[in-house]
Amino acid sequence: MYDFIGDIHGHADKLREILEKMGYSEGKSGYSHPSRKAFFLGDFIDRGPKIRETLEIVRRMIESGNAKAVMGNHEYNAIMFHYPEKAGGHLRKHLIKNIVQHYETLNQFKNRQEEYEDYLDWFLTLPLYFETNEFRAVHACWDSNHINYLRSVLKNDCLNDALLYEAVVEDSAIFHAVEDTLKGRELRLPDGVHFEDKDGHIRHEYRIKWWENLENISYKELSIEKIESLPDALVPAEFISNANVYGPNEKPVFFGHYWLDHKIQPDFFRNNICCLDYSVAKKGFMAAYRFDGEQVLDLEKRFLVRSA
Repeated sequence: MYDFIGDIHGHADKLREILEKMGYSEGKSGYSHPSRKAFFLGDFIDRGPKIRETLEIVRRMIESGNAKAVMGNHEYNAIMFHYPEKAGGHLRKHLIKNIVQHYETLNQFKNRQEEYEDYLDWFLTLPLYFETNEFRAVHACWDSNHINYLRSVLKNDCLNDALLYEAVVEDSAIFHAVEDTLKGRELRLPDGVHFEDKDGHIRHEYRIKWWENLENISYKELSIEKIESLPDALVPAEFISNANVYGPNEKPVFFGHYWLDHKIQPDFFRNNICCLDYSVAKKGFMAAYRFDGEQVLDLEKRFLVRSA
């Protein structure tokens, strides 16, 4: 029996609040529940005011057997930002936008290099996905083709040093598998069409509902976020033919990542599709779901804690 918890992004106070709201209490080995475990869906770091405290809470729960977790794209980005490239530089380029995204984490680990590197090593122990007979969990996207491929190349469903260097080779199988699994499936917009995201970056691709039937659906309808500037034109047939859709009869899948607005998206996308990222780092909510094995998810079992 798991309680799934979405993106935290350094908001340790809200993490404590939602854990306590669900009946967890803090002891010598961290937070625990008498009969349940937490399941964290990644993105513990960046943006928020208490990143080190967040990591301490999450790691203690996992190492004491009171929680499980999957890796988020922010943990992956932190690893790649740190790993040196063989020809010089780093696997994740130290561009201004990447530094800005990662700034709060670096600042809060100032003069704590050894502690920070220990957490980077720990990030590599987090699996990219998790599955039981009753549910699936992933940070951003469950694509069975990608998951099956990752199962064939990962050890214990985790990345290692060698695979990190392979994963930066664009158009390689592992590049696409990791990118989609941790960052979500995206669709390129028609030529001349773009939009500005929440961080002010100009985007020519956007995150799509990877669980939707793609026949006779428009670019705008396929978007996870509400973006008014997206075209009403139908998605091209060549994209539809290559898509791997998450069906309505598959087991429930829990994920985070997508910065939902509770006012715009107050319920589940579908009764087996549960996103638990409601923008805690943007004055939204921290979200959780209390799962007891049901194959039709119940909105009444969701917990929300307001960020501000």
